[in-house]
Amino acid sequence: MLNGIFWVLCSGAKWRDLPERYGPLSTVYDRFRKWRDDGTFEAVLSRLQLKLREDGLMDLVTWMIDATSVRATRAAAGGGKKGARKNR
Repeated sequence: MLNGIFWVLCSGAKWRDLPERYGPLSTVYDRFRKWRDDGTFEAVLSRLQLKLREDGLMDLVTWMIDATSVRATRAAAGGGKKGARKNR
């Protein structure tokens, strides 16, 4: 179950693209949503991060966001909205 959730979150794929080897899509998604809503998922991630830090496998100095996976709208890049008037 966790492997399926992590696969979707790490790959950036849509839930409907979840490989069958992780179980039924509806089950995996429903479990993720339930755990997210009741705080279980946050607790699991916190515990995993603590364990990785204790084992020396996680360096908090090197955390970063990969700019290739961050998207902005056309308007954010100065392109404006499609079909918008250019001069007022």
